[in-house]
Amino acid sequence: MELSEQEIVRRQSLQAMRDLGMDPYPAAEYEVTGYSADIKEHFDEWDQKPVRIAGRLMSKRIMGKASFIEIQDSKGRIQVYVSRDDIQAPVAEGEQPTTIEQQMYNVVFKKLLDIGDFIGIEGFVFRTQMGEISVHAKKLTVLAKSLKPLPIVKYKDGVAYDGFNDPEMRYRQRYVDLVVNEGVRDTFLKRATILKTMRQVFDEAGYTEVETPILQQIAGGASARPFITHHNSLDVDMYLRIATELYLKRLIVGGFEGVYEIGRNFRNEGMDRNHNPEFTCMELYVQYKDYNWMMSFTEKLLERIASAVNGTTQVQIGDNIVDFKAPYRRLPILDAIKEKTGLDLASMSEDEIRVEAKKLGVEDTEHMGKGKLIDEIFGETCEGTFIQPTFITDYPVEMSPLTKMHRSKPGLTERFELMVNGKELANAYSELNDPIDQYNRFVEQMKLADKGDDEAMVIDHDFMRALEYGMPPTSGIGIGIDRLAMFMTGQPTIQEVLLFPTMKPEVN
Repeated sequence: MELSEQEIVRRQSLQAMRDLGMDPYPAAEYEVTGYSADIKEHFDEWDQKPVRIAGRLMSKRIMGKASFIEIQDSKGRIQVYVSRDDIQAPVAEGEQPTTIEQQMYNVVFKKLLDIGDFIGIEGFVFRTQMGEISVHAKKLTVLAKSLKPLPIVKYKDGVAYDGFNDPEMRYRQRYVDLVVNEGVRDTFLKRATILKTMRQVFDEAGYTEVETPILQQIAGGASARPFITHHNSLDVDMYLRIATELYLKRLIVGGFEGVYEIGRNFRNEGMDRNHNPEFTCMELYVQYKDYNWMMSFTEKLLERIASAVNGTTQVQIGDNIVDFKAPYRRLPILDAIKEKTGLDLASMSEDEIRVEAKKLGVEDTEHMGKGKLIDEIFGETCEGTFIQPTFITDYPVEMSPLTKMHRSKPGLTERFELMVNGKELANAYSELNDPIDQYNRFVEQMKLADKGDDEAMVIDHDFMRALEYGMPPTSGIGIGIDRLAMFMTGQPTIQEVLLFPTMKPEVN
């Protein structure tokens, strides 16, 4: 391994610490009693009080017998005043300092500590003559030596430059990105708030969080291309799940009132600014409900999440201000297409719709059924136009193989997709619980597969058996957590809300 000049110097400093008898990676617990943000926010309570802080050394200004450093902990940064007379043990006149305590300032602090090292500071809180809230160090402890130099982000008039801003480097080395780039950690703290709030809403409603298999013998519950792996002990191919739906419905059959799962799904499809092959999805199923109830529940859920994350229901997403305050508009998909294009697809045959799809630039239409054609036309002409939260409802049966037939509109189903900022955020149904109808829908899906649709569903015979035991009327919904995080934090790409997005192999 070829080392840079700075890496060589840091390793030399590491050895020098060990030569002094110091352990640069001590195992003992270091008890922290205060954090940067809390000290600054509640200074009156901390002023002149003892404190123990710990964090990463981010800057160091040596000024003779006294210096200032900046420590970054899990909640922010704080200045520390370090005086030689406070942290270095006195040495008798004419003698050379020999112990760690005697060399702590002139040798360890001034020469061997580098930007990026983890240190502990014991002292008291005060305000400098310049008015900056700081910690006066009385004792310094080295907690972990950093052997690679951090990229130093510089600022001028509040604007960062010469920083660690190459997207590929940031995503590959998220650990560095989190340290040096302001706001990155805040994005993921907000993502955590989204999940926390969502769980609170479901738990308050009395619904149960569950876990279902990730390795499945049938890739069911959605229309998507799966990842395939091999189970050596069973000697069978298995699939990474593309959805949790069919297992969660089995639990409704088993008698749960409401179940939800927040977990990873995997789809072996394209990667772009809005899609990652592994992603987090929440699915919720509640007995004795329908899609009308689910629309009302969803808009209240999102209103609460927006308020928890941002303190308001209004969120800036790119150039748009999106308001998650309920209620949201509800618009049937065929009406949406007619509103945007003037086309009345409800009165057209499959072949006539195919002709219109080709005119609109939809490619490779020959293997598509009527529902798929309508879906493609909607995506091409309508989807991107719905900025404010809008429920697109009543999808054709061909697009919705797991959805109950509409109670009053023949050929349509009780399904909605929630559109926000021109993208789909949620998908929900009045769940199909007629086992005979469900079997026939699966058969139709298999016909689409024979026509070349590699995303068509296959028959899950165990799920069919569960339905035959009886599933009560149920409503279910899936919400993409990554996209929801993008919206709630105003991030332009999915990679910005994934701690470790999928990347091409790194070339060394």
